[in-house]
Amino acid sequence: MDQYLEFAANHTLLMAALLFSFFLLIFTELRRRAGGLVNVEPQDAVKLINNDAVVLDLRSPEAFAKGHIVNAKNIPFDELDAKNERLEGFRSRPIVAVCDSGVTSTRAVTTRAAATAALRACC
Repeated sequence: MDQYLEFAANHTLLMAALLFSFFLLIFTELRRRAGGLVNVEPQDAVKLINNDAVVLDLRSPEAFAKGHIVNAKNIPFDELDAKNERLEGFRSRPIVAVCDSGVTSTRAVTTRAAATAALRACC
């Protein structure tokens, strides 16, 4: 235990960076949860889809044509704001946003969370 304290005393900059990273992680996670943003795992997405969730595929029409989740609605991320009225029809149902890597769906959930309370990102 004395070695840890000695290390911390000798490397204050490293310890400050570690504490800052830790608190930033906690703050980000708490803010995300307070805002109602939810990332779901594929298993949870399947449960939501089986319980009448709408799947919103944010990929390009070409990628959508190559393969997609059954009954998924294709609205490319670039056109999401323009097709806002299409999302309003699903306001009462949970919406699962999917993309290739999870980055686009998370960004869509972050930007649309205020307008669509039940929007969730997957994968």
